[in-house]
Amino acid sequence: MSRQNLSSLLLSAAVDELAALPGVGRKSALRFALHLLKQPKENVDRFGKSIIKLREDIQYCKVCNMISDIPVCPVCSDKTRERGLICVVENIRDVLSIENTGEFNGLYHVLGGIISPMDGISPSDIAIESLIKRVENSEVNEVFLALNTTMEGETTSFYIYKKLSRFPLKISTIARGVGFGDELEYTDEVTLGRSVSNRQPFIPSNS
Repeated sequence: MSRQNLSSLLLSAAVDELAALPGVGRKSALRFALHLLKQPKENVDRFGKSIIKLREDIQYCKVCNMISDIPVCPVCSDKTRERGLICVVENIRDVLSIENTGEFNGLYHVLGGIISPMDGISPSDIAIESLIKRVENSEVNEVFLALNTTMEGETTSFYIYKKLSRFPLKISTIARGVGFGDELEYTDEVTLGRSVSNRQPFIPSNS
């Protein structure tokens, strides 16, 4: 569908913005825009304000880098969580996926990416050093590497393993219920939950 086929420039502009969202084509974007036009004005105002407020007011936890409404996220603030266990993930979506399984009660550390030389992402571009500092400054006894089982994820896990090998702690990884090349976000909750609860010692393939 071309821009010229839309009778309204306002509608066309809205479709352009909606179509820029991941996984949304122009046909879906047009359907969304027309749906919003049918809603009461107060509903659309509330929708728009929630998106603006999300972008303006969202914070990142100063401990784990998870999104939060406050400086320290509810997970890091929760005294009932197992504070000696840190689960290392690539992104915020992975935290949500693991939390949905109900099989993990430790803390998290969001790297914000994985090492990928092809994409120009080096260890200094992601939050590895802050993870090392967390281990140094707390009584962590296990670091659980829950990264995607892709080549880049395995490379990142190995790099972190080498950086943490000087500390007296257990380094574990997801059980192989999650196949090589799979992304945690798209793994079903039962399989992911079993892989979390049955995590195993990290054995570097590079050694």
